[in-house]
Amino acid sequence: MDEKIANQITNKVLSMIFDQKVSFPIDTILSKFAFDVKLPKKVFDSITGQETWTSNINSTSFITQSNMEKYDEKNGWLLSKRNVSNLKDILEIWKKVNYTTTERQYDCINVSQCDPIYNCENAFRCTDSRRCKNIVFCDGCDSCEFSIACQRSANCNFCLRVDDSGNCTNSYNVICSNGISNSFFIQDCSKLHECIFCSHISNKKFCIANMQFEEDEYFFIKKYVVEWILNSIQKK
Repeated sequence: MDEKIANQITNKVLSMIFDQKVSFPIDTILSKFAFDVKLPKKVFDSITGQETWTSNINSTSFITQSNMEKYDEKNGWLLSKRNVSNLKDILEIWKKVNYTTTERQYDCINVSQCDPIYNCENAFRCTDSRRCKNIVFCDGCDSCEFSIACQRSANCNFCLRVDDSGNCTNSYNVICSNGISNSFFIQDCSKLHECIFCSHISNKKFCIANMQFEEDEYFFIKKYVVEWILNSIQKK
């Protein structure tokens, strides 16, 4: 997975959510949508100097998972017993092996700049995610597909900035909700379809700001909301 493929995924997700062709550079997606998501940071392998990515920014020494495994196969990490006279001696010896492993990827296919990540396919700069496919800039997601900048959410597809939610599709900016589809700016709701700017309601469709609209009225307003969203992304 490289930035080009990641950008293809993000543009596909945006086009699906906003029901029109949308194309923004990957850097714009990061700054506009993932600005507050905890993502792996770039560091450098302390042995090889190569660029790598970690979710542990408090460490000062790093080694990629692949380099750690290569070293283990070639030399092993167990040290011969040495004479030590004080705690300082022990700490100095510990420094020789105390590297934080980066880019921890377990049973994954085509993922990059991720740490840690489990059983995922096609993931770019994500952390603590499991059983996901085609995700970019996500943290703590489970069983999600085609999602961008989502956090602590599960079973979400074609979603953008969905946090602490589950079972959402084709939606943008959803917080603490379940069963949301084709909706924008939803908080603390359940089972909504085609709703915008709604909070604390359930089992509704064609609502805007918690007000019920007719279907044709709703889509007339939604067109201008989409235009407003996309224009705001383009602004510096």
